[in-house]
Amino acid sequence: MKRLFFIAAITLGCLSVKIASAQVHVSLGVNIGLQPAWGPVGYDHAEYYYMPDIGAYYSVPTHQYVYLENNVWVHRTYLPARYSNYDLYHGYKVVVNDHDPWLRNNEYRTRYASYRGRRDQVVIRDSHDERYRNHWTGNEGNRHDNGNHYGHGNDHGDKGHGHDHGNH
Repeated sequence: MKRLFFIAAITLGCLSVKIASAQVHVSLGVNIGLQPAWGPVGYDHAEYYYMPDIGAYYSVPTHQYVYLENNVWVHRTYLPARYSNYDLYHGYKVVVNDHDPWLRNNEYRTRYASYRGRRDQVVIRDSHDERYRNHWTGNEGNRHDNGNHYGHGNDHGDKGHGHDHGNH
């Protein structure tokens, strides 16, 4: 009887670990709620958006823009004033699920050059997909929408070295 109880306890313990592991895997695989209202529709997971019009990236998990400043890739919570005319809601964004994509910027710039100037991409704010319902009411969109905040706020960015934000 003791042996049967012991086996049952071990089995339940292993099952609990598997369930917890599966829940962690699922939470890492879907990040719709983190995506800003100006992000493109149709992606359950996005690590970065590449914006061909301005040659910059946006990190979905950290809510930071990555762009060149004085020949150094910087991470900032805002875009610089030189992009003040860029419209996040109408500029084309390419989803990139790659580690530090700016380190291969020439590749991305060349690959997505044909997307410059395109204004036909549907964004989360304008979608009626049930997955984005929190963005419709403003529950998520206001919190994660960096809008046109150029050169404002505190700069908590780094110089773009040694950060792993991706699933590989």
